[in-house]
Amino acid sequence: MISIRRYLTRSLALVLAAATALTVTATYIITEHEMEEILDAQLSLQGRLIAAQIRADTSPAAYRAIAARLNQPGHLARRYTDGRAEPPDDPDDAVRYHHEERMLAMGFWNGDATPLLLGAGWNDHGPFPPPEAEGYRWVDYGGERWRVFSLLDARSETWIRAGIQKEFIDELGGKVMLGNLIPMLIALPLLLLATAWTVKRGLKPIGSLSRQVAGRNDRQLSFIDAAVPRELNGLQTSINDFIARLRETLERERRFTADAAHELRTPLAGLKIHLDNARAGESASLDKAYTGVARLQRVVEQLLVLARLDRGDAQQAKDIDIYPLVLELIAELWPWAQARDQTLEVTGLTALRVRADPVEMGILVRNLVDNALRYTPDGGRVTLELSSAEGEARLIVSDTGPGIPEAMLTRVTERFRRAADQRITGSGLGLSIVLELAQRQRARLILTNREPHGLEVSLAWPSMPGRKAS
Repeated sequence: MISIRRYLTRSLALVLAAATALTVTATYIITEHEMEEILDAQLSLQGRLIAAQIRADTSPAAYRAIAARLNQPGHLARRYTDGRAEPPDDPDDAVRYHHEERMLAMGFWNGDATPLLLGAGWNDHGPFPPPEAEGYRWVDYGGERWRVFSLLDARSETWIRAGIQKEFIDELGGKVMLGNLIPMLIALPLLLLATAWTVKRGLKPIGSLSRQVAGRNDRQLSFIDAAVPRELNGLQTSINDFIARLRETLERERRFTADAAHELRTPLAGLKIHLDNARAGESASLDKAYTGVARLQRVVEQLLVLARLDRGDAQQAKDIDIYPLVLELIAELWPWAQARDQTLEVTGLTALRVRADPVEMGILVRNLVDNALRYTPDGGRVTLELSSAEGEARLIVSDTGPGIPEAMLTRVTERFRRAADQRITGSGLGLSIVLELAQRQRARLILTNREPHGLEVSLAWPSMPGRKAS
């Protein structure tokens, strides 16, 4: 993909070039129109002034004197008599005071449109066409196009016509356009350089921000605190939010790795000791080694579940009935409870709908029931009650175990925190997993000791529109 700097520089350069061309073109068109109007006014004023000097009794000698003044070198004015040109007087005295005079001319016609006096340039290809009506018009003569103004003097019955070549108008317009174009052509490179410098300076904060991000690693996760334009505030905030999430994830992984190493070290060391004793002939150590393997297996399983939860993998929450799910898990754990002569029962509602992911709900209920069975003595009771109260769906798991010391109730959900009998195999992760899953499902987790002994774990889900309980 093209760089932003190059894109902006090219785009702005094209815009400036197009604006320059458009400005010059518009200037030329407007100038040409305005000059035509100004020159038209000059022609009409010139005609009026000449008409004021002509009388009905103006003599032929006066016209010859006018013709002599209108002579130009190589282009002589002519006095006409009965439609025929008279020879010029003193042609050697012809003077041109300005080279542009060759593009200007003037003529006089009798009332019957026969030529009376035609200025220099209007005799080169025969007499210039006579006027037909007063006002402005374009006339073609000798391969040139003339802009003329015609005026009829009623007192002398004489037509007066003043004209200017279109070449003169075009040349004047070109000079005006060139006068505007040259400064713009000089200014355009300076504008392009200024644009490139402005774009480079404007994008400098992006480069600075990129360098700060590029210089980070997993040990440099401090927030970016740089002075950036308002347009980059959102980007900087998003990057800082990502750094915060990354820092939290890495910290969680470090903590998980340290806790897992610590938790696995003890059962592995004990297992090695029991196996060494068994090799030495102590048969009771095999049973202890088996117990150590069971605990190690439990720790690994819980660690894998916790690792998946820490990754924060998105699950598909939907409206589910947890009653069949509870029955399925009870049937699965029933042999274990029966082996220890424990009572495992489900009471309350036979249908309870909540919004949750079925897989996560299964892990949550399994951990609750598994934790209750482990800490309930042989012959004890574990009860699962499904209820609905105050618009909340509730699942209550109660047991007849030793409970948890009051001082530990608020801390027992911490990872690897075990407050009950340490002789019971466990990882200290069961209630941590339950808390994590409850938070993901926006459910409240409440732990309460029972009288005279035992623990009650209550889960409450927020009300859901259209929920039915039975």
